[in-house]
Amino acid sequence: MIPTALLFLAGAIHLIPLVGVLSTSRLEAMYGVSIDTPDMAVLLRHRAVLFGLLGAALCGAAVLPAWRPPVIAAGLVSMVSFVVLCGLEGQGRSGPLRKVLIADIVSIVATVGAAVVDA
Repeated sequence: MIPTALLFLAGAIHLIPLVGVLSTSRLEAMYGVSIDTPDMAVLLRHRAVLFGLLGAALCGAAVLPAWRPPVIAAGLVSMVSFVVLCGLEGQGRSGPLRKVLIADIVSIVATVGAAVVDA
């Protein structure tokens, strides 16, 4: 029961950016950035799709235990890499990326918690 809830939490957090697929203005509002070129809009909208896929996989793993090892691994690679990149670039302490960084840290804790309890 606990791994299921934790994976649903991590999945839900990853589904939130999916609204960015709808428009560039939603992405700008969500991340607090200005998207000045169509190329950047495509990249960020595609990123939203990928997060939607990861969120769906995490929710799937919540109810399909056989999915858990690969989905947890993929989720952690995604989330930890973002936290590391923020650290390397000195980002996320304040400003628009802070909320994304906090969401990823919450997701990491939930995902690791699910893996530990499920083991």
